Amino acid sequence: MLSKTKATIYLADQRGCSQEDWFRSFHIFNAGKYFNENRRPFGNLKTFNDTTLKGEHTLVRYTKEETVIMVLPIVGAVNVRIGEDGVYTLTDVGEAYIAIAPKNSIVEIVNPYEDDLINFLEIGYTLPSSATVPGKVLFDLDKRKDILIPLTPNPARDVHTSPCIGKFTGRGEGIYTPAGSSNGVFVFVLEGAFEVANRLLHARDGLALWEVEVVDFEALSNNAIIMFMEVRLA
Repeated sequence: MLSKTKATIYLADQRGCSQEDWFRSFHIFNAGKYFNENRRPFGNLKTFNDTTLKGEHTLVRYTKEETVIMVLPIVGAVNVRIGEDGVYTLTDVGEAYIAIAPKNSIVEIVNPYEDDLINFLEIGYTLPSSATVPGKVLFDLDKRKDILIPLTPNPARDVHTSPCIGKFTGRGEGIYTPAGSSNGVFVFVLEGAFEVANRLLHARDGLALWEVEVVDFEALSNNAIIMFMEVRLA
């Protein structure tokens, strides 16, 4: 093991925020008009937004470089389309939409409901041009508790950001092992509380780790949900 793990904690109440009367988006990293010198991308992980969108509204994003777009619904379903000639893909809770958006693409995220709010994660990261992504992935957190479920089938972990997610019972423990110490690990708590690498994280807190070989974690509340992403730092 390396002598000391290096880390940055991103507390939920210290995230950047973009807001209009029809949407609100919290940013862990710099996004849109929000900029903070200490909120630059973490390796190839460029965007991590926690967004709420009103009914029958469309959120439009633009890619400045080829980017993997991941949309993970938390409350309600979401329609996602990449490019003006793309096809809308309806993605619900228990599913993740992961697709490559070419450079200078328009990404549309649509609330398909008339009145209901939806909440989802918008995640953007870069990959080598040889990498592939799955499209839509289905997972069941309630049937497979206390384990981390990969959101990319057969991930090539030496080149892929390898997102995974899990729901844990109180005092449920786990270990996340990155492919190598040259990669970083990004952790995000969706629900509940966890102790991760001896650091306390509550709902919507994030944690960036580097120079780490193994990440130990423990759920401190029941039905707590956590997400891990291996991040390429070079």
